[in-house]
Amino acid sequence: MNRRRVTDLGAAVVQFFESYLPTQRGMSRHTIRGYRDAIVMLLQFVARRHGGGIETLDLVDLDAEVVEEFLRYLEVERHNGVATRNVRLAAIHTLARFLSGRHPDRLGTWQAIIAIPFKRGAQQRPPEHLAADAVKALLDAIDRSTASGQRDYALLVLLFNTGARVQEVLDLRVRDVRLDPPQQVRLNGKGSKMRVCPIWPRTAQLLHELVNRRFDAQDAADVPIFVNQRGEPLSRFGVRYLLRKYATRSGVRTAQSQRLPHPHSLRHTTAVHLLKAGVDFATISQWLGHASLNTTMRYARSDLDLKRQALSQVFPEILATNAKAHVLFDPGGLRNWLRRL
Repeated sequence: MNRRRVTDLGAAVVQFFESYLPTQRGMSRHTIRGYRDAIVMLLQFVARRHGGGIETLDLVDLDAEVVEEFLRYLEVERHNGVATRNVRLAAIHTLARFLSGRHPDRLGTWQAIIAIPFKRGAQQRPPEHLAADAVKALLDAIDRSTASGQRDYALLVLLFNTGARVQEVLDLRVRDVRLDPPQQVRLNGKGSKMRVCPIWPRTAQLLHELVNRRFDAQDAADVPIFVNQRGEPLSRFGVRYLLRKYATRSGVRTAQSQRLPHPHSLRHTTAVHLLKAGVDFATISQWLGHASLNTTMRYARSDLDLKRQALSQVFPEILATNAKAHVLFDPGGLRNWLRRL
């Protein structure tokens, strides 16, 4: 039997993810997943150039030239922005520093990769989000007569309700959800920081129905709530596929660029509509698990309705009407709801 040997690169990548990042660097699992996506994408790119699989790659196949080609591929073919390009490069830099300690015989190669600069001067685009009528159209496109459709409906409603990162919702276990008043979910965010987020009674009912359909036994506290047809935890790529399917079916596009929404645009949607409902920045920052208020502030410039509201307060005679923006969250009810928590 001809068994393929484990290459030095393969062994190094395993050590990088299993030992170096979680133990020596103390990175959270969310950060490690982001690094994993970047490194896998790089290895797949290099493997295609060589006409083989990633399991055939070795240290000699990685150098600064191929990394620069990969970065150009991200921008030109995948249409990634500068921010995404820089995030991918940060993961590659970290891998190169790790390799420089494990394989110093190729130190010059690793130093050349580390020397590849980040792009500067990129203006941050306003976050892409969906209007309230687009949210309704997206949810209405789901066929709730099937078990998978009921799962997808509960998943998207929970994402819109909480503004959580997709992985935070996919990591939810039955024990993390409180279905009795006050209804809430416990989310494990970046840096392993736990936060509690309120959910609508309707969201709690959907989760209750979803869990009851899957489990007869009471001992299901550690079971993930959202799983695929094989009973395995749903992946972020699976959520992306589902969102694109329903967005295409309903014709929904983002309010700014008229693009198909991506999973993170659901998080942006919640933030913008919380702002429209009059929730202050500090509360939204806590709600979304932001590390800084500066991250939350960028939503203030992402929506035209918010700018119209500001204009009407400064120059009220300019606008003929005082029609309220259509929002997902009822302003009066939301304030009372938050006070009860």
